[in-house]
Amino acid sequence: MSTVDLDAKAEKALNELTSDGRSATEAVREALIIAQRLHRMELARVAAERLAGDPADRAEAEAIMRDTGHLRAW
Repeated sequence: MSTVDLDAKAEKALNELTSDGRSATEAVREALIIAQRLHRMELARVAAERLAGDPADRAEAEAIMRDTGHLRAW
């Protein structure tokens, strides 16, 4: 099993997350999954910003939108 050293801020957060009777293991598992999702969302945001700033990619996306515009429901 892995162990981690918590600083005062992390210990306070863990205490808050376990104040409802949830175990530390459950709270940490859930927190890690949420942190992973947030990390992936941030990576996607950075990639989207990079692509949005790429003139060639924007031109390709606009061409695709023009070519497939008739497929839209509204």
